[in-house]
Amino acid sequence: MDSAIERIVIISDDSVQSGGAAAVALESARMLSRRGLHVTFFTGDTGSNPSLKSENVDVIALGGSNLLEHSRATAAWRGLYDSHARSTLQLWIEENDTPQTIYHLHNWHKILSPAIFSAIANIGNRLFLTAHDYFLTCPNGGYTNFQKNSPCTLTPLSSSCVLSNCDKRNYGHKLWRVARHLVRASLFNLKKTDATILAVSDAMVPLLERGGIPRRSIQVLRNPVTPWRTTRVAAENNREIFYVGRLEIDKGADIVAEAAALAEAPLTVVGEGPLKSAIAALHPGARLTGRLNKRELGELIGEARLLVMPTQWSETFGLVAAEALMCGVPVIVSNLVPISADIVKNGYGLTCSPGNVALLARQLNELTADDETVAAMSHAAYSGARLLAPTPDQWCDDLIRLYEQKLRNAQHQHNAWSKPMAATAP
Repeated sequence: MDSAIERIVIISDDSVQSGGAAAVALESARMLSRRGLHVTFFTGDTGSNPSLKSENVDVIALGGSNLLEHSRATAAWRGLYDSHARSTLQLWIEENDTPQTIYHLHNWHKILSPAIFSAIANIGNRLFLTAHDYFLTCPNGGYTNFQKNSPCTLTPLSSSCVLSNCDKRNYGHKLWRVARHLVRASLFNLKKTDATILAVSDAMVPLLERGGIPRRSIQVLRNPVTPWRTTRVAAENNREIFYVGRLEIDKGADIVAEAAALAEAPLTVVGEGPLKSAIAALHPGARLTGRLNKRELGELIGEARLLVMPTQWSETFGLVAAEALMCGVPVIVSNLVPISADIVKNGYGLTCSPGNVALLARQLNELTADDETVAAMSHAAYSGARLLAPTPDQWCDDLIRLYEQKLRNAQHQHNAWSKPMAATAP
């Protein structure tokens, strides 16, 4: 394709699909390469993803691993500043950068560390940062008090924020996260940068602004959604309740298990995480499949009556809900999911209150007994939910337009700086 872009450098903790951020980074690399663009994928792990090589994507791998795989002392130190990550990327930029090179950072807090911001601090006019979560502005990444399971209204890094015991683990870990946030801020000032921060929903904008990012720096680009299957799930004929995602408290996986058990509803849980044994105890009849690929999930979701997403933290979009809806599976989602209002307005499902097991159980009972309502929700979702998010091709088109606009702006700045001053008359 004809484009002013010479190369796109995608920066990501992972080269394997370990979560939503990694999935988007990988899909963007593959799609952009298919468009004829030169793509380099800079990853913190071993880079052992054959799909990147098969799509002609250059891979630069640091050979690192997730912080959770190290001792506590090593993880604490490397999580604050990994000098190897910084020096490797900085050297590559010095040797390969051109005025037509775009850089796009997706995730950095599991392997790469804040050190990566030191290497990209001087290329803000050609840099994109996708906010897949809130770690750019909130120390615990969720604008949530995980100890109270409630949304946080504090200003990040205010004295009240620093003193708040809001972390999933303990207050000591919260202070480590504050230190990491301060390291990042000292290396890369989000209040003054020329970088573009991509929010994946409109609901993220005020929270990013609360953390000090000016509105002029934020663009909204919803992530692409591909349904797990192309044919409608006849949800009204099914009885199985589904949960898909990380098995952790912030995602409400235990809430689903407890509510489904109370409603005496069959439950299928797709995913991995520390709550696996707790879920089995809360709902002894639950089917726990572990992590599934898209093909496997597409087959299994044909048994779903409902998908439940009772997240207890401030989600950035609600990808799993959108994927289910496009298959014709009605959903019950937490009112902390940004697309929850659209779901209710369009008749695709219901909302629930975070942590309210009794209410969720009642909703499960009602929809389990009402085939007509479930059928109406299923048909409405299957025919209309595509409007919630772009297709991968639409998203790639929009991303390239943003990249090209960024380069035009950078060139305009360069021309303005290099223009000679007019001579002053004697």
